[in-house]
Amino acid sequence: MPSLFASYLRVYEPLTAFDRERQVFWREYAREGRDLGLVEGPARQRTAVLEALGAGWTRLPDLPDEAYVLEWDGAVLVCPWNLRLRVAEAALNARDGVPAVLADAFVPPVLAGQAKAVVEDWRSGAKVLEQGVPRVHEQIATWGVPLRWFAFVDLEEREISLASRRRVLRYRTEISKARRRAHRAVSVLRKSLGDAPITEAVEEGTRWLEEFHPRSVVELDYGGLVNLLPEDSLTADDSPGLVAAGLSALSRGDAESATEAYEELVARWRVVQLLERCN
Repeated sequence: MPSLFASYLRVYEPLTAFDRERQVFWREYAREGRDLGLVEGPARQRTAVLEALGAGWTRLPDLPDEAYVLEWDGAVLVCPWNLRLRVAEAALNARDGVPAVLADAFVPPVLAGQAKAVVEDWRSGAKVLEQGVPRVHEQIATWGVPLRWFAFVDLEEREISLASRRRVLRYRTEISKARRRAHRAVSVLRKSLGDAPITEAVEEGTRWLEEFHPRSVVELDYGGLVNLLPEDSLTADDSPGLVAAGLSALSRGDAESATEAYEELVARWRVVQLLERCN
């Protein structure tokens, strides 16, 4: 479920990536300006999920289609929210680690079964678009940025705005570039580290990127994390550069330099992760 202090990895697809009915819907949606911005969107998602979970608890509700809209090189691209899937995931997560009696009271078995079916349908591809690919367009991480995401973007693609009350730090790139970087990262990690968790994590992200239209745009958005970091830290942040340096060092067999880059990156983001425990 979206959090106030979360980062986001999004893919915006051109309208041609959708079936004809969806193309008409999203074109009208964008033309009428019905989309919310990246600042307001996460809060609206969170509200929609919480309201849906609290409404009766007998079935997963039919939620309105919403998306972020991006104009890129004269084309309209959309990043659908997939709210029904978000509600299903939140329902299942609410049962994790809770005694059965409480879990059933909070999320009844009937609702849990429906939620599980929705999540499994998306993961297995049982409910697909015309092209046969189940696409979840937005990944969410709370209290930090998964280090593997930085392998998909370049430091030169950073967009930063700290002048107003609405701080923004994000990276946007063509998906073709993100895929090339992802495949290179997997190749380097596979040769250097083998079946390490980081290798598998980057491979999973690479497979996810392959699901989308070749003219899509990838966005790594620091979201609410920009409100946790001082301005000088945001200005100096070079996390994608550190990942690139670490991968380059690994590719030439310089384990020491790769370790230094990795440790600096981990230490930087640990500061943010520890804030979750602050009162």
